[in-house]
Amino acid sequence: MNAAGYVGGMTSATQQLAPALEIDARLTEIERSLNLLLNNTPVNAAEAWTDFERGDFGAAPTLRLRPLEFEPDLVRRELYGLEIENVADPALHTLFRAKRDEIARQITALEDRDTSRFVYGSLQLYGGVAPPLASAAEELLETIPAQAPNNRSVTAGAFAEAAREEFERYRAVYPDFPAHIEVRDDISELMVSFGRLLIPESATIRADRVEPLLHHEVGTHVVTYQNGARQPLTLLTIGLPGYDETQEGLAVLAEYLTGGLDPRRLRVLAARVVAVGKMLDGAEFLEIFESLRADHRIPTRTAWSIAIRVVVGGGSVKDAIYLRGITRILESLAEGSSLDVLFVGKFALDHIPLIQDLLDREVLEAPWVRPRWLDVPGAQERLDRLRKGASVTDLYEGDVIA
Repeated sequence: MNAAGYVGGMTSATQQLAPALEIDARLTEIERSLNLLLNNTPVNAAEAWTDFERGDFGAAPTLRLRPLEFEPDLVRRELYGLEIENVADPALHTLFRAKRDEIARQITALEDRDTSRFVYGSLQLYGGVAPPLASAAEELLETIPAQAPNNRSVTAGAFAEAAREEFERYRAVYPDFPAHIEVRDDISELMVSFGRLLIPESATIRADRVEPLLHHEVGTHVVTYQNGARQPLTLLTIGLPGYDETQEGLAVLAEYLTGGLDPRRLRVLAARVVAVGKMLDGAEFLEIFESLRADHRIPTRTAWSIAIRVVVGGGSVKDAIYLRGITRILESLAEGSSLDVLFVGKFALDHIPLIQDLLDREVLEAPWVRPRWLDVPGAQERLDRLRKGASVTDLYEGDVIA
């Protein structure tokens, strides 16, 4: 749906912003054409793991990425042809310029895949690992004892069925809530792309992780996408600039509030930060992989998964945003911030004043869907505890599932 089609049924405040909303719609369409997440996901991870295991973990894998289906120069021309200078609303003018800059960085990063330049683009998009974050990650790995591998797992098909049931729970309350689930052979990680839940065909998912992952993927990423889709500002579906950190922090919070942020998961989030730090220090795949196993006692398959996510494309820092995101969410909660505004769509904590202003002016509406994870037994009690002040280390509640 384009912006102009949406304006007719909206408030006079929204109608006045019609020209701005046309640019919003074009920015959204351009970013959709890039599909940064899918285009930086290996298409051969399952085969690469088999070869790596068969070779007794002695040779770094070759990860293949899908060809780009857009012409970078044409997209840039269209991007900079948008007349953002004519947007009169100061907040939206600033936002659109920042979003245009972010999309331009995405284009360059995708062009630079599999070169030494890619890591610099990743740093511009996601930020680095500051000393406090590195220290928090090390503290988590030292505090939480290494966990024995959990061999109880479910297949991609079983997880897809559990996801269908989760979507139906939402549809029982919100009948128009769309359900899009795909089991695919060309991805290596569970992900949500433009409101669609994508499940790797080769996935084996820990049985005790199914419910937390559903709250993470469906209850956070899909819910905020669908809430954003109900807004006239379509960028709220794909995310305002720098939204990823807040989204992943919110999704990790969902895991914690529902009792699913267990010691293994916390160690993985910390190990991702450590792995990103090692990559930035010049370590390559095998060194990162072996360090995770030897220094931090991360199980072999998990160490593999963490390491390939960090070296893909030439070096990705994205995985540091999970621990950084939940850290900032905890700080926000301790400062008395409400979670409700974060469900309007996909944006960063820094955008809350802008979103609140647009809500107050009735340009945006209150969220359509309330995440189910807020109402799971015990969730509000856990949330109340966090509001009194907590660090990421405080999320560790012992060697039983939190």
